[in-house]
Amino acid sequence: MGSALLAQGITDSLIHIEGVEIVSSRIFIKEQAGIRQTYVDTSVIQNKMSVSLSDLLSENTSVFIKNHGRGALATASFRGTAASHTQVSWNGININSPMAGMVDFSMIPVYIIDKLQLNHGSASIADRSGGIGGSIHMNNEVNWNEKEVFNYVQGVGSYQTLDEFVQFTLGNKKIISKTRMYHNYSKNDYTYINRGIGNIDPVTGEVNNPLDTNSNAEYTRWGLLQELYYRPRANHLLSLKYWGQSADRTIPRPTSYEGPDNSNLNSQQDIDHKVVADWKYYSSYGRVMLRSGYSDKQLDYSQMNRVPGLGLIPAIYSESKQKSLFNTLSYASDLGGDFSVEGVLDVNTHFVSSKDSVSHTGYENQRSEISLFGALRKGFADRVNVNLMLRQDWIDGERVPFIPFLGMDFRLMKEVDLILKGSIARNYHHPSLNDLYWQPGGNPDLLPEDGFSVELGLAYQQKFSDQLFKTEVTVYRTDINNWIVWIPSYQGYWEPRNIQRVLSKGLEYSVQLMGNLSKLQYKLSGSYAYTSAINYGDPLIWSDASDGKQLVYIPEHSGNMLANLSLGAFYFSYQFNGYSERYTTSSNDVTSRDWLYPYFMNDVAIGKHFKLKQLSFSTEFKVYNLFNESYHSILYRPMPGRNYYLTLVFKI
Repeated sequence: MGSALLAQGITDSLIHIEGVEIVSSRIFIKEQAGIRQTYVDTSVIQNKMSVSLSDLLSENTSVFIKNHGRGALATASFRGTAASHTQVSWNGININSPMAGMVDFSMIPVYIIDKLQLNHGSASIADRSGGIGGSIHMNNEVNWNEKEVFNYVQGVGSYQTLDEFVQFTLGNKKIISKTRMYHNYSKNDYTYINRGIGNIDPVTGEVNNPLDTNSNAEYTRWGLLQELYYRPRANHLLSLKYWGQSADRTIPRPTSYEGPDNSNLNSQQDIDHKVVADWKYYSSYGRVMLRSGYSDKQLDYSQMNRVPGLGLIPAIYSESKQKSLFNTLSYASDLGGDFSVEGVLDVNTHFVSSKDSVSHTGYENQRSEISLFGALRKGFADRVNVNLMLRQDWIDGERVPFIPFLGMDFRLMKEVDLILKGSIARNYHHPSLNDLYWQPGGNPDLLPEDGFSVELGLAYQQKFSDQLFKTEVTVYRTDINNWIVWIPSYQGYWEPRNIQRVLSKGLEYSVQLMGNLSKLQYKLSGSYAYTSAINYGDPLIWSDASDGKQLVYIPEHSGNMLANLSLGAFYFSYQFNGYSERYTTSSNDVTSRDWLYPYFMNDVAIGKHFKLKQLSFSTEFKVYNLFNESYHSILYRPMPGRNYYLTLVFKI
């Protein structure tokens, strides 16, 4: 029985393993005029089901992930911007923390994702404001042809890693229930060469770096995803989705730490509940969607010191509660003559409470958001598409600057998918509640960040018999005024400030080739990004040494490659991703030991499918960091060397 594989960035392209048929997608669509989008291949999502979203993004997209270690905090830098400049949604509701404004991608298992889409740069205006770098969308979808399915996945890996995933699907032509449960655990005690500590040989005077263990780093995660879909009639669809997760992790000390083992013991507990319900109605007059959602998060962080005779005494015990309500009403219609309209109303409310019972500091606050979005799209003679999007927001009752977007596509040759794309847009990002009110250090006088973006690209697609080729290149430039950055203050704590300007510009390139050679099926893809994110800040804050320098932790060059080969029941995959050097000081001082060297990751996997009547079974063996490279993503946070993972999959 053939299976369907979805190509990255090609939403309609299907490769049927038996009797290969390749159907090229449409890349000239008025709703996407001037927009660069990336759809992560569904086979990549399935292959990465046992890892976190941070690993998938870093290895398969142009998004740079600042990873504090395996299982630890991981945030995104999209097009050289800050973590809060990437807007993230789950089934249409925004999951950026109203406190910090960002998302910890290490807490999101790929297993709960059916479809993953990236909107680059100003294309995020179609979703909401604030995504100066871009936006990431995770969605769950129903397959009405799968009415009775049971899946069980068992994964065992290095560092006492144990993963379990279970899925039940039951239903009929009108109603379907999908249940996914998962459990992840890892001792996470990998060894590494500790270059943060140097021991001097008393005889030779040489500096030796000791072999160390990533201790106090274990993590556990439990989760449930429940989906209900109801289709009373062909033009009505109702859905209800719930995602709950409990995570408990200890946080290793930095490699530079040389204190006693009974101090600075860090741990974090996260309990999340998210629910979203929507109704979609389709008619000859247009498409109506009504959605409501709720998000609840409890985050507890503690730092303990063990005192003889007293036990563990907290130095920090912080408790944070975040609650958000989301409501959306949208209408879209094709009015004929290659003309379409869309309108969206969003009304959201956020409540935050944070307190530290040791220092007796904290704050409580809330934020209300209203957003109106309108779009007009028009096609002309299958040669030109125009996309005008307009957004107006109100935050806590105050109107924020108007946000326009104008995008155009031009087909360079008739009946050839060679498309010139371009856009110009404004974007706007409001400070997070932590930026304004965190104690101590919050700055209620912060100005919002205001960005102006232009980009130009070229997209090409061609079908050659049993092969499909697609490539796209984009250059962009984004000026961001009043950039918000946290810096040390004279009072001894960190506080946020506005700096005058950051200029982010660069290039993104992607290429995909898929098809078959006799009995061999293959998919090849790759991407490259050049990112220049330059600080033109206030010398009074940054000092002259920082002016005109690359922002910290942003690599100028990054890229990845993926090769999937299938021959009969056997398959093989090879993954490569690499990053150029990154600076950890705003002055880009290459003489400092804090400069992070380039690194290149190589992963391989081999597997086989088995089938016995209604039972499907597959096994896969993966090798991560094939060449055992020693590397860091963040200063003083080591990553693991060569490690292994075995997966067993059962499906009925």
